[in-house]
Parts: sequence; structure tokens; C-alpha cells
Amino acid sequence: MQILIYSYNYYPEPIGIAPLMTELAEGLVKRGHQVRVVTAMPNYPERQIYQSYRGKLYLTEYKNGVQIQRSYVWIRPQPNLLDRILLDASFVVTSFLPAIIGWRPDVIISTSPSLPVCVPAALLGWLRNCPVILNLQDILPEAAIHVGLLKNKFLIKLFTKLEKFAYQSATTISVIADGFVENLLRKGVPSHKIVQIPNWVDVNFIRPLPKEDNQFREIHNLKDKFVVLYSGNIALTQGLETVIKAAAMLRHIPDIVFAIAGEAKGLQRLQQECLNYGADNVLLLPFQPREHLPQMLAAADVGLVVQKKNVVSFNMPSKIQVLLASGRALIASVPDNGTAAGAIRQSGGGFVVPPEDPQTLANAILDLYQNPEKVKNLGYKSRQYAVEQYAFEQALNQYENLCYSLTEDAQVIKSATISKQEV
Repeated sequence: MQILIYSYNYYPEPIGIAPLMTELAEGLVKRGHQVRVVTAMPNYPERQIYQSYRGKLYLTEYKNGVQIQRSYVWIRPQPNLLDRILLDASFVVTSFLPAIIGWRPDVIISTSPSLPVCVPAALLGWLRNCPVILNLQDILPEAAIHVGLLKNKFLIKLFTKLEKFAYQSATTISVIADGFVENLLRKGVPSHKIVQIPNWVDVNFIRPLPKEDNQFREIHNLKDKFVVLYSGNIALTQGLETVIKAAAMLRHIPDIVFAIAGEAKGLQRLQQECLNYGADNVLLLPFQPREHLPQMLAAADVGLVVQKKNVVSFNMPSKIQVLLASGRALIASVPDNGTAAGAIRQSGGGFVVPPEDPQTLANAILDLYQNPEKVKNLGYKSRQYAVEQYAFEQALNQYENLCYSLTEDAQVIKSATISKQEV
């Protein structure tokens, strides 16, 4: 099968959608499929095009059997509303040329965000007469409106119409959690169009490793420390100030150390927060190379998932699957009724505490610090749940079977059309 993945984010971007789409593309190649990816010049999370990709309008690369077609995008490190619009618009325009001149796909997988990508993906599907799978990693514009990122009434109306077009034009919509299904059904999307395939983790790559002789611990002088780890995007929706405040409340216990790994601009903001609250027990680190990720996760005693109160209930951070697979205890400072809270409770591998409540978060961390057997038991359940529910091979099977079913349906429709024309 020839499969086109239309995704704004892809390798070498280290977090979010990029690692997921990279694993999916390379996994499909290993199954014998021909895969090409239409994507942007890498720029996330720094929000500036990576040094080696600057000054290029188009670039084609090959990695692990995947053809990667990159195009220029308008990107600014601290984007305002106009910059964000120009970013989406530039990718819609520049990406369509490599998408249309490449080989004809049997099926297209398009990811959202970015929502405007649904337009070129739908047009390509129509021109090439092939089905389109819309992979929803977030529901826009609802999520952006909910946290106050999108306030302009005209743009809200425009993006709401774009969202409706995305659902109508897609052959199938793959969603990552129950909350997404409920949301789409309320919006009138037919249930037969929706397929739930959770995000995954490579449980052979991310796996429990011993804390002893751990390189990450040795490099950062964390031997014999109780390490509380957050790794990921440092955006306003995370509210990592809560973690800094909780750390400050526990600074009288020298054995407890907080490690936060993220992008440079976010770390600069958190550095000031650490100074403000006297949190000298916080280690701020840049993103680790992907090959070092298992060692970093294994260095932790507790992994953190953090959201603000106003995050929409269906949000499901992909870091949850990664933390579970690492076999570590989790503490989630997230809305109680949200998808993230439900997933962690179901796993049995962690606790949920109220968001933006540093005292309760500090108390939960202290409880685990004082009960190492509880930490060990939660970690065991985390790993077990990840293997059973989030293993990459399971998700790959589902996507492959979905692609096969859609191409078979398309072939049946095509044959029926030809038969009618002959009659």
C-alpha cells in the first residue's frame, strides 16, 4: 500500500505529535508499505526553524525507508495571533506542491493540529480519489477558545466552519480517547465515521531500567536522591508554576529533587519562578536527545503530568503513555473530570491531585517519598498497563487494518461505478 502522512510535525522534533507520526510512518514501512510524509521544516518547540534547515523552500529527505517532503513555513519565536495565522496559512500553501507531485497514495493520514491542513488533505484526497483519515490529537478551535488563546469572534467563526469541513470531508476520523468520541458525537459526526485508536508508546524502547548506574543520575549528581521528573512542553496550559511552588514547600528535605526538562524559553521563565519562591531544589534541563530518553525516565522515582484548571476535559497528553511505559509512579495535577485523570486512574499507576494546588501536590510527593514500597507497586502497575493498552504494535495493527479496510471500500465503490457506466 502507498500511504501519505500529512503532518505539520515530524522528526527530528522531540515531543508531541512528531515522535508519534515518525514511529507510525517507520512502523508502516517495516510492514512493507511505501510511506511518504508531507511536513514542515522542523521548528518545534523552539518555534524557529532548526539551523540546518534554514534558507530552504523545499527539501526531500529519507529516513528509515520513509520519504520526507519538507516545505517552508512562516514561524516566529513569540508568535502573536497574526503570526499563528500566517504559520498555518504558509504550510497549507507550500505543502500542497510536494503533496500533489509525489506518487498517488492509496490512503492519506492527516493530523490535527494543524486544523487548516484538512483543506489540502481533502483536496488531495479528491484529486487522487483516495480516502482520508483525519487523526485528531486535539479538538480545535474548542481547545484554543477554552484556554483563551483564541478570542477574535470572526476567527472563532472561521475556525468553527473549518472544523465542520474537516469532519465532513474526512472519510474516517481517528481519535485518541473517549472524550473525543463524546465531543464529536455531540457535534453531529456520525458514529460510523469515528474510530478510537489511543496514542502509543514503543514499550521496547521505553522500558523500566534500574536507577543504579544510571547515566542521567550520575551526570546531574542525583545519586541517592528522590527524583520528581517533568519532561515536555512548557506552555501556559501546563501551569508548571504549580510544580515550582510545590518544590519550594519541600526544599527542607534535601533528598527530594525536582527535574524539569523542556525548551529554552520555557526554562528561562521557570528559572525566574525558582528565584521568586526560593526553589533551589529544582534542576532545569534542556530537552534530552531521544536516544537518552529511557535513561532520563529511569532516573525518576515519580513522573509528573501537569495541566491548568481551564484545560479542556478531552485533552490527553502523550507523555502519559511514555511515563507509564517507563514503569514509574505518576502524579497528575490535572482536572478531575478530564481524560488524562481517567487514564491515570484506570492504569492504577498513579494519583490525581487538583490542578494549580501546590500544597496538595507537595503532600502527594511527600507521601510517595515516605513510602518506597508504594512507589514500587505503582511503577509495576504503570508498566503493566502500558504494555496491555498502549503498546505500539497494537496501534500499528489498528492503523494498518483501517487503511486496508478503507482502500478495499474505495475499490468496491470504484468497481460499482465502472459497472454502472458500462451498463
